[in-house]
Amino acid sequence: MKKLFLLTAFGALFLINSIQAQETRTITLQEAIDLALDNNYLLKQAENNLELSDKRILSEKADFLPSVSSSMRYSKTTGRQFVQETLSFTDVTSSSTSGSISASMPIFNGFNNILTLRASESGQNSSEENFNRTRENVIFDTASRYLRVLLDMQLLEDAKENLETTLKQLDQTKAQVEVGSRPNVDLYNQEATVANAELTITQRENALKLSKLQLVRSLQVDPLVNYEFVVPNFDPEAVKSSPVANYDARDLIEEALLNRSDLKSAEYNLESLKYQLQIAKGSLLPTVSANASVSSGYSDQYRLGGQDVSFSDQFFDQRVNKSLGISLSLPIFNNWNRMYNIQSSQVSLKNAELGLENTKLQIIQEITQAFNDFTSLTAQLEAAEKSLVASERAFATQQERYNVGASTLIELSQAQNQYLQAQSSRTSALYNLIFQEKLLDYYLGKLTGEDVRFD
Repeated sequence: MKKLFLLTAFGALFLINSIQAQETRTITLQEAIDLALDNNYLLKQAENNLELSDKRILSEKADFLPSVSSSMRYSKTTGRQFVQETLSFTDVTSSSTSGSISASMPIFNGFNNILTLRASESGQNSSEENFNRTRENVIFDTASRYLRVLLDMQLLEDAKENLETTLKQLDQTKAQVEVGSRPNVDLYNQEATVANAELTITQRENALKLSKLQLVRSLQVDPLVNYEFVVPNFDPEAVKSSPVANYDARDLIEEALLNRSDLKSAEYNLESLKYQLQIAKGSLLPTVSANASVSSGYSDQYRLGGQDVSFSDQFFDQRVNKSLGISLSLPIFNNWNRMYNIQSSQVSLKNAELGLENTKLQIIQEITQAFNDFTSLTAQLEAAEKSLVASERAFATQQERYNVGASTLIELSQAQNQYLQAQSSRTSALYNLIFQEKLLDYYLGKLTGEDVRFD
């Protein structure tokens, strides 16, 4: 009975997995970006850090309020005590209760509360800009992987088209060999060409599976579902006439320096470190605070005129103590800890300034290189399109010559290979240009995820 139950359970699990594996879901580029933004764990961590910075600011604002604390204490003591009535020492067990409420409020502490609040606000702004940059990273990574899938899909289609042409040539060559107009070696060569075309399809299919797997993994969705990715309509002329081509590199650099979230995050972090340096210097100043407290107590050994006093009379009347005062604390020597904190803050500030300058320089280099690559890839796409047109005509001409016996199979195969290579080059050039445009948008800090398109 137990074996039957296990077999049934495994069978049901296998059936569920089989059904899930057969499911197909169609995903567009925008849907892929939305899924990545919802599921990416790095983005969730950045969002959690942003929420924590909000709580930190609330805590810093609360530091302007007075601190209030209360305490209650009960004790029971047994020991020898001198009793006045008997004029002798006797073992006595006594119990006592005490309670207090105290409050303190800083009047002056080197402007620590104000500076700490400002430092936290700058830190929050830095966390927010870091969250925005992390979001852009997710968008760019998703768009890049999606584009890779589309490229592999197109390369597979080109390979299948080449196989169809090769198979037609094989049928034609067989017929020619049968009637004796072509030697057997042409048939063998064409069969080898077909095998190579089939091998190319297998390689392209494997590349497509891998790129899809990487995209699905980055989206963090169910890997057992079969996903189909929508191919947008590409307009090569629209890609080549991108507004980016009309800009100057200097204009793009200025735009990036204004928009880049990582640069803004570094600037806010630098601002926060400046406040922290002021806080460290403020530790050398005296602090002034106001204090107030109310305390009371009860003891069963307390006597007044030889008579016991009740709890309420003691605790709420006779033994109530109140205090109100101002305290001044002047730092004199603290084992050089304050001076070390100041020097440490100065070093952190200098390092942050160096990091900010390096970030600016990196942005300038990224924009310059990406813009130059975009210009170069635009020219490559134009050259690849011309080459595709020329190789297509050459292949068609060789096909006609081969059909009438004016050309050899080797010449036809060479023309076909050149045509296939031109197709692949044009496809790669188109997708590389689209990728480069998105890379420029990423470097410019313009990827919001609301409308990322490839057309």
